Amino acid sequence: MPLVSTGELITAAAAAGHGVAAFNVITLEHAEAIAAGAERAGVPAILQISENAVAFHGGRPGPVAAAAAAVARAASVPLSLHLDHVESADLLRAAPLAGFSSVMFDASKLPYAENLKATAEAVRWGHDHGVWVEAELGAVGGKDGGAPPDAHAPGVRTDPAEAVVFVAETGVDALAVAVGSSHAMTARTATLDHALIADLRAAVPVPLVLHGSSGVPDDEIRRAIAAGMVKINVGTALNSAYTAAVRDHLTSRPAVVDPRTYLAPAREAMTGTVAGFLRVVGA
Repeated sequence: MPLVSTGELITAAAAAGHGVAAFNVITLEHAEAIAAGAERAGVPAILQISENAVAFHGGRPGPVAAAAAAVARAASVPLSLHLDHVESADLLRAAPLAGFSSVMFDASKLPYAENLKATAEAVRWGHDHGVWVEAELGAVGGKDGGAPPDAHAPGVRTDPAEAVVFVAETGVDALAVAVGSSHAMTARTATLDHALIADLRAAVPVPLVLHGSSGVPDDEIRRAIAAGMVKINVGTALNSAYTAAVRDHLTSRPAVVDPRTYLAPAREAMTGTVAGFLRVVGA
């Protein structure tokens, strides 16, 4: 079916009182697994490509986006294409031509005032070009191999009062918030601050986004959605499933040289992971 917009999926999920999961795409097998997992679960999903993934593919968003979009269009469930964790202004401006309906513009490493200013500029440009824009306030951390911040340290978690001003002055369409999760977690041990999620939900009029959901147990995700989270980002869990399947296959078959023999089980492992998250998020 045709690609749908990320904004459309999130608006529908919020109105229905459930979430929508966004999964990171690195290889073609990731995209195929996300589409297959969404079909298996029977619910929509978001295929998202990060700035890091674009860099991995030579800094050109077009080819990997076109491949992911082609996979999505062949699926029997609604899927959208999202550009994630964009820090580069040039990449932001390349998003519409590459087929992305939405961008997560990430200036969260900057001090609050600079984050607000940069995000407001990105939102103005995005809206002028029909792009739905997500931003981040707080310190989720854990990206690019860095150690995650202490979730209890002052200034790490998103402050509701700051969020009110940030959303009003930037015009952002969704807000990623720091509530106890972290990127790149390989164990599902994160404990979220559900009271803070509820406070943020009451404070701001836009959908909330949970980054680092690979490290969040199913029950915590369900509670987070009940408290007000809508977009649930998953990346590392797919890579863990992919890598484990490849490692197991090659360990037991050291003479194998045809990549199809180990990419097939890797793709299937990711498909199961996607379907599992979607049954939690989209129910």
